[in-house]
Amino acid sequence: MQTEQLNASVIAVPPLARDSDLKIDREENAKIIRHIEAGGVSTLLYGGNANFYHIAPSEYADALEIIATESAESTLVVPSVGPAYGTMMDQAKVLQDFDFPSVMVLPMQGLTTDDGVAAGFRKFVEALGKPAVLYIKFEGYLEPETVASLVDDGLVSWIKYAIVRKDTAQDDYLSRLIELVDPRLIVSGIGEQPAIIHLTKFKINGFTSGCVCVRPDLSQKMLTAINSGDLEQAEKIRGIFQPLEDLRNEINPIRVLHGAVAEVRIAQTGPPLPLLSGLDHADAERVQQTAQILLNQTCPS
Repeated sequence: MQTEQLNASVIAVPPLARDSDLKIDREENAKIIRHIEAGGVSTLLYGGNANFYHIAPSEYADALEIIATESAESTLVVPSVGPAYGTMMDQAKVLQDFDFPSVMVLPMQGLTTDDGVAAGFRKFVEALGKPAVLYIKFEGYLEPETVASLVDDGLVSWIKYAIVRKDTAQDDYLSRLIELVDPRLIVSGIGEQPAIIHLTKFKINGFTSGCVCVRPDLSQKMLTAINSGDLEQAEKIRGIFQPLEDLRNEINPIRVLHGAVAEVRIAQTGPPLPLLSGLDHADAERVQQTAQILLNQTCPS
C-alpha cells in the first residue's frame, strides 16, 4: 500500500458477522461491507473488531475468500494474522492463495520480548513474500529503535499505532517513533477521538476506526476536514462519535461495536466468537440508543 492510500480513506475496522452456529455469514458480512463502502470509505482492516485473534485455522481461508470477494474491486482489504507465532506462520501459507495488498500482524500481549517480536515479524514477512502491517498496541511490545530497523529493512507496509494515553498530546513513545520512522507510514489506530491530535501534532497519516462502521460518511468527512485544515469541523464530528466511543471504552470496544452494528440493523452480526461474549440486556439497550443517534445524526455545518 502507498502512503497516499492510507490518507485517502478512513481505515474501517469492521466486525465479522457470524450465524447462530458461529459460522462466518457471507450475506451479513456483505451488508456491513456495502454499508461502509456506500459511505465513501474504501479501506477495510479485519483485525481486533473481527476477532481474528481467535479465528479457527480451519475457517481462515473461508474468511479471506468472503472479505476479498464481497468487497468492491476498488476497496483495499487487509486481513490479520496471529497473534501466536505458530498461527501466523501457518496462516502465511493460506495467504499465498490470495492477493491482499498487505496483512497485519496482531500483537501478542505477554510471553514476548522485543527481539523475539522483531524476529517473528521478520520470519512472517519472509514467508508472506511482501511487507506486513506492524500493530503497536502495548507499551514495551517493541522499542522505537526496533521498529525503525524493521522499516529500514523494507519489512513494514505501514504501522498501526494504538497505545492509549490519558493525554494524547503527551506521548514520548510516538514522539520518538516519528523521529526514527517516516510519519507517513504511521496511522492513528484508536478511532476518531485522538485522530485530530495524532494527525496535526505528530503529522501521522490517517486513522483507523470501528465506529466508522455505523457512520462511514461522517467519519470520512472528519478525515477530509483534518486534511483540509478545517479543525473546527473535524472537532464537531469527533464529538458526535464520542458517546458511542465512550461506551466502547466503558464496556468493551469489540463487544460494543459487534452489538451496535446489529442493534441499528446494518447487519446481523450474530453471537461474538468466544472467548468473548455478547452484551447483557441493559448494555445492549444503551448501545442501541447511542448507535441509533449516531446513525441518524446530520453532518454539522
